Parts: sequence; C-alpha cells; structure tokens
Amino acid sequence: MNTVERESKEVIRYILTFLKWVLIAGVTGGVGGLVGTAFHLSVGWAAAFREGHPWLLYLLPAAGLVIGLIYHVLKTENKNTNTIIDSIHFGDRVPLALVPTIYLATVITHLFGGSAGREGAALQIGGSLGNYVGRLFKLDEKDMRIATLSGMSAVFAALFGTPLTATVFALEVISVGVLYYSALVPCLVASLVALELSLFFGVAPTRFLVSVYPVQAVMLLKITALALLCTVVSILFCLAMHGTEHALRRVIPNDFVRVICGGVAIVLLTLLVGTGDYNGAGMEVITRAIEEGTARPDAFFWKLLFTAVTLGTGFKGGEVVPCFFVGATFGCVAGSLLGIPAGFAAAVGLVCVFCGAVNCPLASILLSVELFGSTELIYFALACGIAYMLSGYFGLYSSQKIMYSKLKAEFINIHAK
Repeated sequence: MNTVERESKEVIRYILTFLKWVLIAGVTGGVGGLVGTAFHLSVGWAAAFREGHPWLLYLLPAAGLVIGLIYHVLKTENKNTNTIIDSIHFGDRVPLALVPTIYLATVITHLFGGSAGREGAALQIGGSLGNYVGRLFKLDEKDMRIATLSGMSAVFAALFGTPLTATVFALEVISVGVLYYSALVPCLVASLVALELSLFFGVAPTRFLVSVYPVQAVMLLKITALALLCTVVSILFCLAMHGTEHALRRVIPNDFVRVICGGVAIVLLTLLVGTGDYNGAGMEVITRAIEEGTARPDAFFWKLLFTAVTLGTGFKGGEVVPCFFVGATFGCVAGSLLGIPAGFAAAVGLVCVFCGAVNCPLASILLSVELFGSTELIYFALACGIAYMLSGYFGLYSSQKIMYSKLKAEFINIHAK
C-alpha cells in the first residue's frame, strides 16, 4: 500500500467517524432535549404549584417516603451522579430505570418544598439516556463513554440553555486535568440539538442582566479578595453536602426513617426563618441578587443548611443551583462590603463558588460568558482561577478524579473529597 492509499484511507476513516458521531450525538441530543425540556417544564410547574398551595410543604415528610419507595421498587438505591461518573471511568452500564426515578423524585422534591436544584438530575438523566443510546448503536466500551458524556451535555444544555458550558462541563468534570477531546464534537452536537428543541418548546435560556465595569487595578484587587472569600464558601458547601449525608446515615441508618425526619426538619426550618426563599431551587433570589443587588446577609447560610438537610436525608435534586444561590447571595453581601457593586459581585460570587465546588475552571469561565456576557471576562477568569487553585481537592462529586496536582505539574490521580 503506497502513501497516497494510506492517507486516503485515513481521511475516509476520519470522515466516517465524524459522520457516525454526528448521527449518534444527534439522536442523543434529540432524546435528551425532549426529556430535558419535559423535565424543565415539570419542575417549573411543581415550583409554581407549590407557591400557589403553600400547605404542600407540610406533606414533605410523606413525599420523602414516596421517593424512598420509588427508589426501592425500581432498585435504584444509591444510584446518583457518582454512578454516571463511575460509568465513564470504568465503563459500567447505567440502568435506564434511573431516568424515571430521578425525574419523579426531583419533581416531588420541588413540589413539596425541598431545597434542591435540577442539574444533578440532568446529569443522571442525560448520562443514562446517552448510555442507552450507545447500547442501541452497539458501541464498544470506549465509545460508550463518549455517548454517556453526550447525554450529560444534552440534558444540561436543554435545562439551562448554555450549550458551551454543558459541553465543556461534561468533558472537564469527570477527570480534572484531562479532557476527553474525542468527545468534544459529540457533546457539542448533542448540546446544540437539545438546545434547539428546548427553544422550540418555549424554554427560555438562563440569562442575567448585570453591569460589568472596565478593568482597573483596584477592582482586580477587590475581585481577588472576593474570590478568596468565595473559595472558603465553596469548601464549606462541599463539606456540608458530604458531611451532613454521612453523619445522618450513621445516626439514622434506615433510609425511610431518615427521609421522613429530613422532611420534618425542612418544615421546621421554614417556619423558623419565616420565608419560603430557601425551598425549591431559589432562582428568584439569585435573580434579585444579581440584577437588583439585594440579598439577606444570612441567605447563603440558610440555603446551604436547607440543601444539606434536603439532599443529605434522601430527597433528590441537584447541588449546582443551590451552589449558584449560595455564591450569588454571599457575593452580593461580601462584595458590597469590599466596595464592589453588589449585583456584579453576586455574578462573580455565583461563578466562583461553582468553580470551587466542581473543580471545572474552563466550564466556569464559559458559564460566566453564557449567563452574563463576555464583557471584561478577565474578572471572572481571575475569580475562577483563584477558586480552582485554592479550593484544594474538595468537590461535590466524590467519584470525580483529580488527575494532576493543582500546585505543580505532577500526576496524582486522586478522588475529590
């Protein structure tokens, strides 16, 4: 075989691989977009219905029992976002039953007033769907990983309307320091298809209006100070999420009893603080902090506590929107004390705490662009760099691998803690 023949075959192989992944990612994005859109609308309906019927909060303990029964009947106990991450690391099969369980459980959590987000469900739903589509196409073990990542990107993009963040987050969150570049095109195609479907059905992308200020040395120093504080908050957030769950499992080993107690605790906490701002996702509070520059000084603490109790006792949902809430409200208050305009500080705080909690600086920087625009991106990049480096090896997902040291060019291959 001469050189021309070899090169021709190589070109054909690349073209066929590209077409293969456009097809598979397109199907994955279509399925993920439809399910993600339905999930978004369902959670939105649940939140709106609860606001119109506040007495539903008192049924939260019973709702927790229902969630426990759903997971028990469908045999998906202990299946969560870490399951999806492990499936990519080890090539494990993801049960399709995870889709209806996390879908229903998250909607129930929001309907009755638990404090949770939706992106954890998005990653689980998307990963499970991507894994299933990969099996339909009879992909091998290595390609199954790409299919799973594509599903994660698709549903994330459908929920938030942030296709670039969804793409890079899926690539970056699995193994920090190593990106699966072979999955870039599949994840991007799946994200864009899912986004277009969500837009077709009227799901508006998440966007915020915020005033950004020209780059100045003094403002850079202030942003540095805010980023240091937000990094500490991101570590506390991770510790609270993991520590509460582990402690409650030891104290109350029975899953059903624990989730009922968690429901009772959320009801009592809501009565104690006298507001429903900390039930559900809390996007309205995030919007006020960023666009109006207003937040209660203790709002970040209460949201952290509500979310730790909700998810730590067995209710379902995601940690990322609560992380947004904590970052935006803390940034709003702390930033104003540092002399940073409150709304702008809230935007920086949101991205910074998210970055410190998930160890994904590139996705976090892209998130700032898709949520707030690209004006004076250096402020957000600086905050993300500080949060990534100084948050150490803490992380929301215990199955996440930190492949390279944050302090030197050294391969370490450890799990986030």
